[in-house]
Amino acid sequence: MARPQQDRAVSTRETILRAAAQVFDECGYSGAGINSILERAGTTAGALYFHFKSKEGLARAVVLEQAADLAFPDGEAGLQQLLDMTMYLATELQNNVLLRAGVKLAVEQGESGLREFAVYEYWVDQFAAELRTAREMGQLLPEVEEGQFARVLVASFTGTQVMSKISTGHADLPEQIALMWRYLLRAVATPEALGELVIVREGVGATGDGGGGAVRGGAVEPE
Repeated sequence: MARPQQDRAVSTRETILRAAAQVFDECGYSGAGINSILERAGTTAGALYFHFKSKEGLARAVVLEQAADLAFPDGEAGLQQLLDMTMYLATELQNNVLLRAGVKLAVEQGESGLREFAVYEYWVDQFAAELRTAREMGQLLPEVEEGQFARVLVASFTGTQVMSKISTGHADLPEQIALMWRYLLRAVATPEALGELVIVREGVGATGDGGGGAVRGGAVEPE
């Protein structure tokens, strides 16, 4: 009988986490009430506090588990995979509530008092791994340090998504991330790599030129 109880506990925790993500996404940390989360989850306060000791603990879980639903596209390794990852994240932020709420809470930590930096380090590590592969493939300029650029990329993506959220509700985020890359790539990629890389690929992100062209090597090519 232990297994069904464990499965129910896991299911209940997941239901509460996702209900909280919806409420945090809609209302922010301060505006999200426990009663609203319970109503959305269709569960009891006892069940919530069994899994999460406080509203802060629930918010922390949303931040740390923001990537739970992500399935990055398979493709070429190195810089192309890094481009595809960030374009995929841009489109996921438009549709994936858990990711969007986790990012929102991570950015607005002054409001919640979380002081949770681990999720930023997670993304730095993910990006740095692809950059090390890019180094092995000869795609990076000699002066580029993989860990440093990974941190710059996380900061650039974070700032770009905040601006996009404020201005268009993330509607233009894929285009803004593509624009970000048009400038960043020239600072890190070799001329040979620039000629091969595609910032926006079919099925990965929206076109970045506003007119239906592909973005290759930092320049727009008509289809």
